[in-house]
Amino acid sequence: MHEGIALKNSVSRIKNATLQKGQASRGDRNGGGGLRFANPPHRHPSDRTAVSQRLFVLILFNKPFGVLSQFTRESAAPASRTLAEFIAAPNVYAAGRLDADSEGLLVLTDSGALQAAIAGSRSKVTKTYWAQVEGVATETQAAQLRRGVALKDGATRQALCRLLGPMTAPWPRVPPIRERKSVPDSWIELSISEGRNRQVRRMTALVGLPTLRLIRVAVGPWRLDGIAPGELRVISDDEAFAALRSST
Repeated sequence: MHEGIALKNSVSRIKNATLQKGQASRGDRNGGGGLRFANPPHRHPSDRTAVSQRLFVLILFNKPFGVLSQFTRESAAPASRTLAEFIAAPNVYAAGRLDADSEGLLVLTDSGALQAAIAGSRSKVTKTYWAQVEGVATETQAAQLRRGVALKDGATRQALCRLLGPMTAPWPRVPPIRERKSVPDSWIELSISEGRNRQVRRMTALVGLPTLRLIRVAVGPWRLDGIAPGELRVISDDEAFAALRSST
């Protein structure tokens, strides 16, 4: 009973923690800059049961360009940015990674059941991306992507794809993409239910549309709406499971 109350209180503290720049503390574990929880939701020192060390939450994070989908730096890239610069919640891991050169919605949780439901080998949860591609995408190319394409590691599943045309990016990328004035670009929206390595980039390249910029805008029922780059939103695992059930 006491553990259950403590768990709910911790979830509540995370959900109510402000992430506005004026109120959040700055700096990562190595002294760099970045947003963190103003008051990280640590347990009381006397509460040492296994369940009390977990919060059972889902974190929706807008990952900026150049940030790894992990909390530790790689030895080959000691200067790389990591999630530790932005997130101070304990024991959470990404449920489906984003490459460092991709941006947008990264879902993290400390619930093994949620992780399996979202990104496990049997999961059919869709991930939706906005891809800025080189060239003017056509309906013929979109149809190819919908049917599935033959990658070196096998044919992709059927997907959803629609043309977005020329559009203003949702936020500036730092650094900006390299644009060629002589070559136009356009945007497409692609929804897939797989998670192969650099899959979207390989799919668009195969139909003659090299990806210049890639933003994940949705994972299953969760969208990036209202979450600025480097910021996050937290929901409880009960809310997360309810959202998954209602979306299937």
